[in-house]
Formats: sequence, C-alpha cells, structure tokens
Amino acid sequence: MNIVSYNVNGIRAAMRKGFSEWLAACSPDIIGLQEIKANTDQIEISVFEDLGYHTYWYPAVKKGYSGVAILSKEKPKHIKYGMGLDAYDDEGRMIRADYDNFSFISAYFPSGTTGGPRQDFKYAFLDDIYGYSQDLNRDFPNLILSGDYNICHKAIDIHNPVANKNSSGFLPEERAWMDKFTSSGFDDSFRLVNPTPHQYTWWSYRANARNNNKGWRIDYHMTSSSMKEKVKRACILPEVIHSDHCPILLEID
Repeated sequence: MNIVSYNVNGIRAAMRKGFSEWLAACSPDIIGLQEIKANTDQIEISVFEDLGYHTYWYPAVKKGYSGVAILSKEKPKHIKYGMGLDAYDDEGRMIRADYDNFSFISAYFPSGTTGGPRQDFKYAFLDDIYGYSQDLNRDFPNLILSGDYNICHKAIDIHNPVANKNSSGFLPEERAWMDKFTSSGFDDSFRLVNPTPHQYTWWSYRANARNNNKGWRIDYHMTSSSMKEKVKRACILPEVIHSDHCPILLEID
C-alpha cells in the first residue's frame, strides 16, 4: 500500500499547477493533505472522486487558512475530525481515518515563524498532541501520524543548522520534543530506510532555495513502532512542484 502526505499550500493553487494530473499518475492508495486553504464549495471535489477517491475534508473555520484532508481509495471504517480541542480544531489541524489493520492521520502542526503568541501556541500544541498521540497509539495499533510537523529534527534535516539554530522549526525545545516523540513509540519512517543527508521537503520561495536544495525536512510519516517491519519504502519526491513543500511517500506491507 502506498501512502502520500503533501502540504499543498493551497489546494486551489496546486490544482492550477497540475496537482490533479500528478495525482492521477502517482495514484497513491491514500493521500493526506495539509494547508488545503479551501472549503469543499470552493473546489471541484468531483475531480478526486472521478479518480476513485473517497474524500474527507476538514477546513479551518477561517476561510483560506490551514485545513487538512484525506483522499482514500478504500473507504475507511471511521473518520475522526479533529482532536476534540477547539483551539486546534477550529484551525483544521488533524483528521484520522481508521482501516482494518491501521489508522492514518493527516496533521498540520502550527508554525511559530511569526514568533511570540504563535510560538507559544505551537508549544501548547506539541504538549497536547504528545499526550493525544500516546493515547491513540495505545488504542489504535499500527498508527501512522503523517503531515507537516514544522520541525526539523536533527542537523542532517536542515541545510544550514548553524545559521538556523535560533529559527522557529529548529529551536532546541522543538528538537527536544521530537526526541521525546520518537522515543515514545513512534519511528521516523524515512530514517528507518534512508540515512543520507540533503533530503528536504520544504524550501523557501526566496533566493532560489529549491534549485539550490537549501531546504528543511519538516514533513514526516511517523509510524508506530509496531509497524517497523511493515515499512518497505519511504521516500521524498522533490521533483513534484505544486507547492513550497513536496510530497513524501510511504510504502507499507
């Protein structure tokens, strides 16, 4: 089974850049989207349905902001919208699909790049999703928590760790949270199979960063430890360009 996670940074803009055609060619079994930035009445959902996907949409209350979605060829047994916490659910931060043998989450972690209150909001989210994920990992064996975490875990995951040591997304507190999370029953599936550096999933639009591969790896398929032997392939698709992020792919047995 092939599973993709992709921060599209606005589904309407991505579709104008050929997202639908790429999706038809790639044809993953499941794709989790982040930063959809649109309600279902603002796009042609039928495009995805015509490709064989059941479509589950969870936009933010604020139009044109945030939001997540799951497109799935197999109809899930159950869909859970949100975490049950209004501060995050109003921003459309998480959606979960349950299947017979695993559960899949598309999540969009807050960014703290504007500093101040939003960085505090990000830390609160990290605290809350840690506890929430521990409960889920106990209640839903074989859990895949995918999406844009807005954190580079290690120096290998960022093009210039020294210059960015005080940047949101690579702060010591954020990286310590990733240490705690990946020691709590979750694996960074990409690093299970790929130890090489210079592998990124997001590039600034400035200074020709993408062409120069000056990026950050902030998108992850985190898999519960019970799935370690099921991970067959995990890769980044940097040649796919509809967004400042690129898709990440996970193949499980």
